[in-house]
Amino acid sequence: MSRNAGILADCDVSAALISRKLVAGFLEAWRGAPLTVMEYHGDYLLLLRSTVRDEQSADAEQNVSADDIAYILYTSGSTGKPKGVVHTHRSALSFIEWCSGELTPDNEDRFSSHAPFHFDLSIFDIYVSLAHGATLVLIGDESGKQPVALARLIAERRISIWYSTPSVLRFLVEYGRLDQVDCSALRIVLFAGEVFPVKQLRALKAAWPGPTYYNLYGPTETNVCTFFQIPDPIPEDRLDPFPIGRACSGDRTMIANAGHGGAGNSMSGELLVSGESVMQAYWNLPEATDASFVVDESGVRWYRTGDAVLETREEGYVFVGRLDRMVKRRGYRVELGEIETALYVHSGISHVAVISSRDDDDGVIINAFVVTAEGARPSIIQMKRFCTEQLPAYMVPDRFIFLDALPRTSTDKVDYQQLSQLV
Repeated sequence: MSRNAGILADCDVSAALISRKLVAGFLEAWRGAPLTVMEYHGDYLLLLRSTVRDEQSADAEQNVSADDIAYILYTSGSTGKPKGVVHTHRSALSFIEWCSGELTPDNEDRFSSHAPFHFDLSIFDIYVSLAHGATLVLIGDESGKQPVALARLIAERRISIWYSTPSVLRFLVEYGRLDQVDCSALRIVLFAGEVFPVKQLRALKAAWPGPTYYNLYGPTETNVCTFFQIPDPIPEDRLDPFPIGRACSGDRTMIANAGHGGAGNSMSGELLVSGESVMQAYWNLPEATDASFVVDESGVRWYRTGDAVLETREEGYVFVGRLDRMVKRRGYRVELGEIETALYVHSGISHVAVISSRDDDDGVIINAFVVTAEGARPSIIQMKRFCTEQLPAYMVPDRFIFLDALPRTSTDKVDYQQLSQLV
């Protein structure tokens, strides 16, 4: 509750709609301007700043422009301290308009609303469906976290456009009993937020053969800035995850500090993005904003994604990993995401996350957290042998920690900060 109160105080909120049972704890944690509690409806109370009525009267005389703030999404990033990502009406609409052109939704479509409203995936769910008079199917926590119930809901509500993280789709494949429900109304499946291992994507396409699949990419700061349409069928010899593709939403992309990637004319480096879909700034953090952008000689401002990519002529950008998840080990640069990708090739592994830690004697330690399929837990020796077949020796994990499930954030991404407390 203190985190929520801190976020709302930071962005100088005028009003908040809060569950009645949470109000006491919220007010205790609140450190902003005085709030007035008003009865609203049922289990909810409306909290207003004492000056809100005067501000609303003044704001009523103003016209809203495309460059005014539309919303602020808070993301913890790698530090754990929330940062407010400021998006304007222009940046949101550039993404929404691209989706409209690429996906051609209409008023017969039924969109899923699986992502929580504080997750940027919800911008697509809400506003693309509204723009076309389509139906938005709200999915509560109870159904959203139970794969069998979720699969049944998709079938019964005849959802035609689905958008979520790969984690959710992987759980549906593994535990949703998709062979027992009719999800044939699906025509588009979108995923974003993390890498989708090919073996699990292939299994999903086998269960849902009808839809067109898209891999969408973009940090919260850019909305979606690149995309890749998954081929049909997926080549049988494909082991590597599909790329994040090429620029969309009217954006431009380039690679900073580009160097030869070793595959033909491919280049690798940090992905930079410029265009209308990019955020305006971090709220109340001018230094963080300045550090996140570079300005070229022509005055164009480029957002630094912090993601390492490899550019190929055939498939566009291939996601390599987070720059802040790259470590030096024995003189070599180790990309932790590359180790995860290699481990996902193992037929008995369902989920994996790799983090580094330090040891005073041995330096960098690579820790692999592994969730296996039921009854398929290999020995440490077998895991080491498998890794030596997939990776150079300096990238083979030092430790394998088997878990029943990986910890997740509220947006269904792997909680690496929580994992770091286990080593």
